Amino acid sequence: MNKLRDWMDQITLYLPVLLMGLLALATYWLVRSTPTLPQRSPAASVQHLPDYFMHQFSVKTFDARGMLKSEVMGRDARHFPDTDTLEIDQVHIRSFNEDGQLTTATARRALANSNASEVQLIGQALVERKATHDKSGKEQAALTFRGEFLHAFMDTERVKSHQPVELTRGSDRFTANSMDYDNRERVMVLTGRVRGQLVPSKTP
Repeated sequence: MNKLRDWMDQITLYLPVLLMGLLALATYWLVRSTPTLPQRSPAASVQHLPDYFMHQFSVKTFDARGMLKSEVMGRDARHFPDTDTLEIDQVHIRSFNEDGQLTTATARRALANSNASEVQLIGQALVERKATHDKSGKEQAALTFRGEFLHAFMDTERVKSHQPVELTRGSDRFTANSMDYDNRERVMVLTGRVRGQLVPSKTP
């Protein structure tokens, strides 16, 4: 009888340990048996890769009246869908403003937006506007911009550059380290090392 009592006392002493062990085993089994949620695969990063190419091409855009607004020509071009831009080799651009005045642009390479209203000209960049007359009949001298980089905004008739540039207006010539020219407002801002050569107009 004493042995039985001693044996029961031993069981009572180790019972909490046994219960803790059983609880740990049950918890481990539940964790292993619970189905895991599928992990989302990381989103693929957008790559800057062309989705189509053009060779010896010409792209024209027209205004609401059906009049030619701009024409972009080049040797080769690559379209990048992530930025909706066109990278063009040996580019030549013709652009007409609301008054029908023509501006042309050429460069070894260009980066243009989808409708060619904004063009970055890179390498032997040249933007030209022939002599013309404004609405009041006043003559506007021919304009020429040259540089290794020109940023042309065709719709707003603005040309900018953060690199050295040469501007010719009629017989006058200016050079500067950077430039911002607004043709509509007739405002030209030259910064850096600025040099100018003004030729007096000939009197009749």
